[in-house]
Amino acid sequence: MSRVRAVMFDFDGTLVDTMGGFADIAADVIHRLFGLDRAFARAEYLRTSGLPFRQQLEVICPGDDRNDLASDQFEARKQEGFFAEHFDDDVKLAIAGLHQKGLRVIVSSNNFQELVDQFVARESDVSFDMVLGARSNFFKGADHFRHVMEVLGLAADELLFVGDSLNDGLKALENHVRFIGRTGTFTAVDFTRTFPGVLTVDRLTSLLDVIE
Repeated sequence: MSRVRAVMFDFDGTLVDTMGGFADIAADVIHRLFGLDRAFARAEYLRTSGLPFRQQLEVICPGDDRNDLASDQFEARKQEGFFAEHFDDDVKLAIAGLHQKGLRVIVSSNNFQELVDQFVARESDVSFDMVLGARSNFFKGADHFRHVMEVLGLAADELLFVGDSLNDGLKALENHVRFIGRTGTFTAVDFTRTFPGVLTVDRLTSLLDVIE
């Protein structure tokens, strides 16, 4: 197996602690527009996390004509909570340590490209080699993996993806990319039940001990 040359991080729930707030907003939007129980809606949002919210709605409320409106309301409301967060010390130390090991470090997010760019530009003490968000026909998963491998000249097994959702793990598996689960949204048991033998970390600085 090739040596890891680049580490790609999911954003929400992995680099920043936004998932709880986003789940609350999603539950409220789904409850008001679809009449679903808030607790159920919140659990379904977390269960389907790792997908763009519009795609999550197709899983939760398939084919519903209100899905576009719900997605628009969610995206508008989540920005306030999004920019209230910052990278914590664990993230800063992990990113710096990976760079010291000579690794490329990439952000991969389902948030719109301009939002992720604004967030990262504000965090001047954290440096990334590439920041990828969502734009037309370019999303987290196969699109981002393919772009990074082409630009950096990597084979799939030279890229490691770190994410907090089961869908993150599925995207990595489908694209033959290595994966480590960040606990929080899901537990280590959740990850290993779905991906037997997968490594998980509670803190991103733990990556420095498992990546050569």
